[in-house]
Amino acid sequence: MNDKSSADLISVTELHRQLNDLLQQLSPERLQVLADFAAYLANAESEAATQELLAISGLLERVKQNQATPKTDYVNWMLMRTAI
Repeated sequence: MNDKSSADLISVTELHRQLNDLLQQLSPERLQVLADFAAYLANAESEAATQELLAISGLLERVKQNQATPKTDYVNWMLMRTAI
């Protein structure tokens, strides 16, 4: 793991700890407000990721084509790798 990833993980871990500490201090009403806001943020992030994927030319068609491919037509790449 590189230094930036380690620092990011420590930072996220610290943020989780801070949030958990702060959650203990909130009233039920404020917890509801926070839960609603967190849901809004998660939805916005998910929507942005969806739009980014939809912007990839031909991706949706390729996914649909792959879903329509019978599983028996797939090749186990792990078996192919060991045969090489």
